[in-house]
Amino acid sequence: MLSGSDSGIGHALAKYLDNLGFVVFAGVLDNNGPGAEELRRTCSRRLSLLQLDITNATQVKEAYLKVSEKVKNTGLWGVVNNAGILSFPADGELLPMSMYRQCMEVNFFGAVELSKTFLPLLRKSQGRLVNMSSMAGGIPLPRYAAYGASKAALSMFSGVMRQELSKWGIKVAAIHPSGFRTGIQGTSDLWDKQEKEMMENLPADTRQDYGEDYLLGLKSYLPHMPAYCDADLSPVLSAILHALLAKKPHGLYTPGKGAYMTLCIFCYFPLWFYDFF
Repeated sequence: MLSGSDSGIGHALAKYLDNLGFVVFAGVLDNNGPGAEELRRTCSRRLSLLQLDITNATQVKEAYLKVSEKVKNTGLWGVVNNAGILSFPADGELLPMSMYRQCMEVNFFGAVELSKTFLPLLRKSQGRLVNMSSMAGGIPLPRYAAYGASKAALSMFSGVMRQELSKWGIKVAAIHPSGFRTGIQGTSDLWDKQEKEMMENLPADTRQDYGEDYLLGLKSYLPHMPAYCDADLSPVLSAILHALLAKKPHGLYTPGKGAYMTLCIFCYFPLWFYDFF
C-alpha cells in the first residue's frame, strides 16, 4: 500500500513493485488523473488504484476498508507513506503560516493518519512501515523551513514507531533521499500561487529589509532546481525495496548523491563548519 502514486517517486514505485510481482495498492490524489490512467494502462491487474487524499479522513478510512477486504486475515505486508508537497522555496521568515500548515497537514499529519489507520493490518503480517522523509528532514537547509520541519517531524515519528512497534515484529524505516527529479519539482502553478500569496502578505518593513532584488531573485532559483536533481530514481526505489524485504532493514536510508555525507558533516562536525559548508 503506497500513497502519492500520481507522479514522481510514488508513480515509479507503483510500476516497479508491480513489475516485480507484488500486489500493489496505489493511492492517488486523483483517480481520474493522467498518473492514475497511466498506471491502469501499463500495470498488471494485480495493481489496485485507490482514491486517496491523505488529508481526508473519510478517504483514508475507505481505502483501509477496501484493502482489508482484499487481504482479509493475511494482513498487509507494507505501507509506504510517499505522498508529500514541497512549499515555495524561500526564507522561513517570508513564508506565510498557511504554507507551514499545509506542509504539516500533508507531509506529517496525513502520513500519521494513514499509518495509524493501517497498523492493525501490518500487525497481522508483522509487516513494514516505510516513511518517505527527505534530506531536508535530517539536516537544516536554507529556504526549506516549512518543508524541512514537516519532514523532520515525520522522521521523528518514524524513529518512535520503530521502537514502539518492534514488540509486534513490525519494522519501520525512514527514507532520506537527496535531490531527485520528480513531479514535486514540477508544481509551477502551485508555486506561482504560493509566491503570490507570500508577496501579498509580506509586511512593508520585512519587504524593505530583504529588498526587492532579493525577493524577485527567489523565483529565478526555481528553473535551476532540476539541474541539481538526479533523474535516475533507482537508488530510492532500491532503498524502499530493501526496507520492505530485508530481514533486518535499516532504520534510516540515505539514497542519492551527498545525502549520507552531508548528514555525517552535520552530525559530527561543529555547527559553524556545517553552516559554512
